[in-house]
Amino acid sequence: MAFKVNYNQQRAERDRAKAAKKEAKLREQEEETARRKAERERGDYTPESDENGPAQA
Repeated sequence: MAFKVNYNQQRAERDRAKAAKKEAKLREQEEETARRKAERERGDYTPESDENGPAQA
């Protein structure tokens, strides 16, 4: 006998994975922001040192 598909369980698993991915991305962005802020406070920050390329005005 085949198992009945449990759509609610599948959806809950997808939602958990999505939330974990979103949290990881947010944490990474906050760490990058803190790194740039620390560089600015030390005075050795230049827009060219940013990993995302040159600053655009």
